[in-house]
Amino acid sequence: MNPEQELKSVADQVMVCTDCKLHASRKLAVPGEGPANAELVFIGEGPGFHENEQGRPFVGAAGSFLEELLASIGMKREQVYITNIVKCRPPGNRDPQPQEIQACSDYLDRQIRTINPKVIVTLGRFSMARFIPNARISAIHGRAQRVGGRTVVAMYHPAAALHQPSLRRTIEQDFARLPTLIAKAGQPAPTEQAPPANIQQLSLF
Repeated sequence: MNPEQELKSVADQVMVCTDCKLHASRKLAVPGEGPANAELVFIGEGPGFHENEQGRPFVGAAGSFLEELLASIGMKREQVYITNIVKCRPPGNRDPQPQEIQACSDYLDRQIRTINPKVIVTLGRFSMARFIPNARISAIHGRAQRVGGRTVVAMYHPAAALHQPSLRRTIEQDFARLPTLIAKAGQPAPTEQAPPANIQQLSLF
């Protein structure tokens, strides 16, 4: 199965998944989207209202800001892969629960293995905790970490800047580092696993 077929297989399974209670209240599951050879993978927390309606990730106000951030480093949405740690909307946009994150973990692992990106960017604390447990996003945002053989960069969720305008400049500065991180990051082996085996901060900045 080639990478495109594998990503489609994951998406097809996500769309009919009943592994946790989130399926009962969803309108559409949101597997993720982007090219199978993306160098950057962005991982948010979970679909919101607009994503649940359209079945696509980051299509609301936070998505517009993400596209603006990508443009600031000369990239387009179509060049990156965007997904979430949970693929169905938590009711009322509440935080995803541990059992829900676990139910989706295999889908996320398969997506990462298939795409084999140079850099993974986590957006928000729940996504960050999936790779860098027990860290504070305020302490490590924008810094490259080597996690399980992959380069992972934790960032604030774009929605955070919409609620706290003071974070906007911080997010913009973190994004500005991504081109250099991509250039310096070695391509991981496809067989490496996504979950962290060990964490090593990289001295890229």
